[in-house]
Formats: sequence, C-alpha cells, structure tokens
Amino acid sequence: MAALGLGLQVRQFSTSVLRQALIRPPIDVYGVGGRYATALFSAASKQKKLEQVEKEMRTLSVLIKDPKLSSIVMNPHVKRSLKLKFFGAAMTKANLSPITVNLITVLADNGRLTLTADVVGAFAKMMSAHRGEVICTVTTAHPLDEANLAELKVALNGFLAKGETLILETKSDASILGGMIVSIGDKYVDMSTKTKIHKLTKIIRDS
Repeated sequence: MAALGLGLQVRQFSTSVLRQALIRPPIDVYGVGGRYATALFSAASKQKKLEQVEKEMRTLSVLIKDPKLSSIVMNPHVKRSLKLKFFGAAMTKANLSPITVNLITVLADNGRLTLTADVVGAFAKMMSAHRGEVICTVTTAHPLDEANLAELKVALNGFLAKGETLILETKSDASILGGMIVSIGDKYVDMSTKTKIHKLTKIIRDS
C-alpha cells in the first residue's frame, strides 16, 4: 500500500506524465528521491528543457542551504502551506520555471520537502549519464602524484564505452592505510590495505 501511495504521489508531479509514456532517464536512481527525479527528467525531456531544469536544480540546492529558508522548510513542526509560501517566494525571486515550481509544490503537498536535496542529487546523476559522463571516485591513503594519476586515468578509460567521458574525482583518506578504493559507474572495487588486513584477520580467526 505504501508503494502504491508513493506511486500516486509521484505521478501527480506532472499531468503530462499521466497522459503520456514516461521517458526513462539513462540510469535508474533508486529511492524516493530517485522516483521524483525520474518524473522530473521525463517532464523536462518532453518540454525540451533538461538543461534549463538542471541549472534550476543547482539554484534549488543553494536555496535549501540558506539558513533562514532551511529553518522553515526543513522544520517538521511548520505547516506545509507556510513552507510552500516561503519556498514559493524564494523561487519567484530566483525566476524558476513552472516545471521546477511544480516539483516543489508536489513535494510540499506530500510532506516531502526534506527530500529536495535527494531529488536534486538524483537528477544531477541522470543528467551526467545523459551527457555520457561516467563518474569515478578514487580514494587513496595519500594524494596521487601526476604520473600515477595519468596512469590511473588510462586504466579507468578502459572501462568506458564509445562516446562516454570519464569524470574523475580523487579523495585522500589516511584510514585506508594504502591501496585504493575505486567506484566507477555501478562498479565498486575495494583494494585498500585496510580491507585486506580485515580479510586476513578474519581468515586467521576462523582457521
């Protein structure tokens, strides 16, 4: 029943989505935020406003980080109508399109405004995939030098299909001790020294 209710809420997002087949994004992003983002992608795609809505999602991301607006919108004790009033004023000032305003209206009506950041993040992933970008995050114990970074990029490009572009983000985390953790597309490989030690310790304990 809960899943059915959520499905009805998401379909309220755009009347055009009700009348026409949903245009699926190039990747599926799971969770409630992903479902709203999928409806948003479909509506924006049909109106040929994907890039415009993408820019507006960045604006929304900034708006919800504003301390004054956030203290009202994210407060569970504030009435939905009051939240929408303040959020609506901010969106009008930012000159956001009806598609984006409609999204926030539906989120407010369904008591889901706290998921705004999740929707924005999910939509960003969809647009990245739409452009053929493959986001890769590599975590190492220490920052990579230029030679190692160049070698890593060559290796990672081998995972890409024709027309795809690598978007590489590197992070440093001393707690992994050594090695690296790679997340690319839907693949995740943990080659960290920390994990190897944990596995070895488990083998010794179980033997």
